[in-house]
Amino acid sequence: MYQVLRPSRSEFVPVRNLSYHVRLWGDPSDPRPALVLLHGWMDVGASWQFVVDALADDRFVLAPDWRGFGLTDGGGVDNYWLADYMADLEWLLDHYTGAGDAARPVDLVGHSMGGNVVMHYAGVRPQRIRRLINLEGFGMPFRKPDEAPARYGQWIDELKSLHRGEKALAAYPGVEGVARRLMKTNPRLTADKANWLAGHWAASDAQPDGSARWHILGDPAHKIVNAHIFRVDETLALYARITAPTLMVEASDDSLSGWWKHRYTLEEFHERLRSVPSVRIEALPDSGHMLHHDQPLRVARLIEEFTT
Repeated sequence: MYQVLRPSRSEFVPVRNLSYHVRLWGDPSDPRPALVLLHGWMDVGASWQFVVDALADDRFVLAPDWRGFGLTDGGGVDNYWLADYMADLEWLLDHYTGAGDAARPVDLVGHSMGGNVVMHYAGVRPQRIRRLINLEGFGMPFRKPDEAPARYGQWIDELKSLHRGEKALAAYPGVEGVARRLMKTNPRLTADKANWLAGHWAASDAQPDGSARWHILGDPAHKIVNAHIFRVDETLALYARITAPTLMVEASDDSLSGWWKHRYTLEEFHERLRSVPSVRIEALPDSGHMLHHDQPLRVARLIEEFTT
């Protein structure tokens, strides 16, 4: 089992109509900007433990479980929206770093879906971000307006499927099965890290026969496609309003090619990044999409160098 060097503590914070679970490390009175770590789709805040342990310095760090993931409830909704994540982030920043004129800028890091959230949020509230780091958050392929009717239809069909119980997430007879699933998804993940993560990524439910099943701590409603087609022009307008120096970190494995084949490429994403006023791109060797698991020490060093 992985040995944690810097144990986290948990808090539950009222955010809109939800009770948000947040992991905290370090002293909130630290005069340096808070380091805010935001996880990706089907992940949890505890996923950042390996990076936090690899930081050279103790500092105030917070990592929430997004709504409908980990220990944060989803509020009974049947689909999720990017705008909600941005609003939730603002509530959390108000709580931990002040609101209005009293707000203290933060160093903001997002992975995958979390990377997409931070890039959009930094264009909406540029004054709240001192440094911005995006790990593998590429956004979505360009969609033509005439794809919208079919997209709305797909969204409705998937909602029906969810309500028929056809979107349930897999369950496992033991936590070891969860760990094996994590290692299958990411072959670079070592057994000690997988075993530790499994206990935070899933939880057991007692069955009538006294046995237990381990369920992933994610709302199946996250599997519902977004009703709106992705608007590249909107995204570029948000990117252009980012004022924080921005670091884009990409894994050596080309995730986009695996997901989208030729529909969306790194070259196309890099073209979008030209709209960001100040951006640097770093490629991380020997890493896949979960690069904060694969190379936590290198990710920690990149964060520290960029935010110092």
